Amino acid sequence: MKQVIRPGLISGTIHVPASKSDSQRAVLCAALADGVSVLTGIGKSDDEQAMLKAIVDLGAKVNRISVSEVEITGIKSLPENTSVSAGESGLGLRLLTCVAASFDQKVFLTGKGSLLSRPMNFFDEVLPKFGCRVSTNKGFLPIEVHGPLEGNNIEVDGSLSSQFISGLLMALPRSGKSSSLTVVDMKSGPYIQMTLRTLKHFGIAIENENKIFKISGNQSYKATEYAVESDWSSAAYWLVAAALGHPVSVSGLSMQSLQADKALLNALMNAGCKVLFESQAIGVDGSGIHPFEFDATDCPDLFPALVVLAAKCNGVSLLKGAGRLVHKESNRGFALQTEFGKMGLRIDLEDDLMSVYGTGKLYGAEVFSHHDHRIAMCLAIAASIADGETILLNADSVSKSYPDFWDHFKLS
Repeated sequence: MKQVIRPGLISGTIHVPASKSDSQRAVLCAALADGVSVLTGIGKSDDEQAMLKAIVDLGAKVNRISVSEVEITGIKSLPENTSVSAGESGLGLRLLTCVAASFDQKVFLTGKGSLLSRPMNFFDEVLPKFGCRVSTNKGFLPIEVHGPLEGNNIEVDGSLSSQFISGLLMALPRSGKSSSLTVVDMKSGPYIQMTLRTLKHFGIAIENENKIFKISGNQSYKATEYAVESDWSSAAYWLVAAALGHPVSVSGLSMQSLQADKALLNALMNAGCKVLFESQAIGVDGSGIHPFEFDATDCPDLFPALVVLAAKCNGVSLLKGAGRLVHKESNRGFALQTEFGKMGLRIDLEDDLMSVYGTGKLYGAEVFSHHDHRIAMCLAIAASIADGETILLNADSVSKSYPDFWDHFKLS
């Protein structure tokens, strides 16, 4: 899909979609529960649809009550020759693989798109320590696992992604013995805390002290009702748009959320913006915007939105955590550098540091999303303030997390 964007104003109050991170965790927990759970506020992103299909393939039942409400009956037993796909969801694949390994049966897991090129060596290295047999394609998909996982006390590397740790935290309570995980070089800690909160809601108790997780075995997931949060990651683009001068605000966000990307509010304040808490929405006054520094190591999905914010600043903004951008839906650091370079913005990458040389000016160009939903959304916001027309190729990649993005992106 090609989207032609001319500069203009985005206005109004936007209610962003469900957090696909929160939703996928809740869907899988409901599938592991004995009984019927009801999830409200669920979204329609590609990743959420892939997770719903995956749990059906694992033996759960899904009854859609409405567009945003589903009823999930937990897995009683796995079908024979179980095969599941995570679509293009890295989180989904990592959670599903660990959970599949908790069953006493072979499960074949695969995916599509960029997920086929994302490394999965973690499973080869870690799952056998819990007595699970694992076969991968030299550290890539597809994966075959044969559990059940046995409790163990191990040290595990958390530097590549917190999603692997979240997967183990979901699977190990089903083991017959207790376990402990000592996580070295843990990244994206807020997402692990999100996992722990969701598990607690479904009746699973895990002790956590610093980077040590103590997990009792023989626990059972309990069916429950669960309300999925709105997505701070999606909200980031509209809040940055507000900082650039668009009269737009965002509704439905929880200030009590554990989502890592809520840290955008700190980045905005670092850049001299004022966050405005209206009666039912959040807005931003960017009249005092200036170059800023921000550590996005624990929230790397914010980089695309932060680059747009930095482009508006007159000077050099420094973003830390760029080393975590390689294994996303695209090589996100390279994609940002390449596409914004076409729009007249200089971005330097050196190890873990991204330097953005903002001038306050961007220029229309033909740009490409790299099949990455977050690159597509940030380029759209950038195009709205650029001089001249922008042509965005592969604009439909937004469906991975935000299918309604272009409906909400209305310029006047």
